[in-house]
Amino acid sequence: MNNLELEAIAYLRTPSAIREKCDRLFNLACEDKLRYFRVDLTQLDKAANYVIEVIRQQYPDFNIPFHSRWRHFEVGEIPRLAELDKILAQLTPIDKAKVKFDLAIISVLLDAGAGANWEYYEQETGQIYRRSEGLAVASFRMFCQGIFSSNPDFPFQADAEALSQLQLQTLATGLQANQNNQLVGLEGRLELLQKLGKVLRQNTVLFGNENPRPGNLAQYLHDGKYSGMMTIKASEVLNAVLTGMGEIWPGRYTISGVNLGDVWLHPALQRQNLSDGYVPFHKLSQWLTYSLLEPLQELGLEVIALDELTGLPEYRNGGFCLDIELLQAKDRRIFLESHLPGSEIIVEWRALTVNLLDKIAELIRKKLNLTTAELPLVKILQGGTWTAGRKIATELRAGGVPPIQIESDGTVF
Repeated sequence: MNNLELEAIAYLRTPSAIREKCDRLFNLACEDKLRYFRVDLTQLDKAANYVIEVIRQQYPDFNIPFHSRWRHFEVGEIPRLAELDKILAQLTPIDKAKVKFDLAIISVLLDAGAGANWEYYEQETGQIYRRSEGLAVASFRMFCQGIFSSNPDFPFQADAEALSQLQLQTLATGLQANQNNQLVGLEGRLELLQKLGKVLRQNTVLFGNENPRPGNLAQYLHDGKYSGMMTIKASEVLNAVLTGMGEIWPGRYTISGVNLGDVWLHPALQRQNLSDGYVPFHKLSQWLTYSLLEPLQELGLEVIALDELTGLPEYRNGGFCLDIELLQAKDRRIFLESHLPGSEIIVEWRALTVNLLDKIAELIRKKLNLTTAELPLVKILQGGTWTAGRKIATELRAGGVPPIQIESDGTVF
């Protein structure tokens, strides 16, 4: 691999590349030069006010946690995490962090859209959950049952051996997926976990040698801080995630055989240099990164530069931008069909969403007279735009389905 290829790969893994490419498509949209969408910034004030109202309803004291998988584990106000902490009470802080990394990584990789028809019945509480919260609770219960561990004496881990040998029926049973309770992209989810098992063995620097597991990434990130340096950039965590797990994503573009992950081509971007035509998003990887920050904080690391990461271009945030009319489709027929994640329509939609989330966040801070440090993007997403996307979808469409339908393989949205 030559230097230009190495530089292109490294660049496409950075949050700055996400923003730069999305900004380019946004500028084209403002000039009405994109094929499928136009932007109406006169709706920005309405959008910010809508999100502020949602934040006030959810967090009247504005004490907003990070937008992460940990919120979903507490759905229904059930103290599942307190239950886990009690079980792990005798472990050292670093071993607790490893368990929480294992749980968060497995749960996020299972978190792509579940579809409108799937549901999960939690035997422990008698409650039924759907969509992202349902997948969170299901993955939490499977994790505690030792589904992802090859060590019968310690079920609270995910390791290379168990993941690489995971069977479709085992995963389906754990997720309660069957003909009468269909889960979108079940095979894609299995493939992600099996591939994760494989890459854990290949990347011993990040994931350990003796018992390779995702949680060993906590040790790597913690040990990488030299004496007295107890801060870590959010982008450092993202880089470790993308470097360590890049090879698990199926059917993606590659440069010199290196899997680029959640990176797609858009024809409006001129291709002079190797990375020019690509638009990176790294949605699940950023969602995962946001979900790893709290265990690192529990280890005593201060997470800095949070706003280097971007908003998450998925169907709730993107749906909000469409439903609030910040984004407008040039041809309404796109709402009648399903679209592949790599289609020009979906790439445009996601790129414009990234840019608009920054603009919404900036205006919210201005209206509330708060700084970026006081109200970072990760809290606005939680407070926030994701919930606003679900709320407005429910107001406009039966079942709260997103405005655009995606042919999901269980690995992107």
